[in-house]
Amino acid sequence: MAQTYLTTEDLSKRIHYDTWTIRNQLKDSVLLEGIHYFRPFGRRKILYIWEKIEEDMMKGISSMTIPMANGGHCHG
Repeated sequence: MAQTYLTTEDLSKRIHYDTWTIRNQLKDSVLLEGIHYFRPFGRRKILYIWEKIEEDMMKGISSMTIPMANGGHCHG
């Protein structure tokens, strides 16, 4: 499976968060090294893995639903 690697600036454009927020509030609390991002060649530069981030963002959406007896879901 091919993965899409993004810089902090590219990720900022996709999720509409400021680069400062990604670097100082999301990185290492929500976005974890080895899962959501890595440092190629052990360097300072960070590359984010879009598919992993998107997968985790969608998990948060589905967990806010309440399963119903008829098989449906209540969204709120």
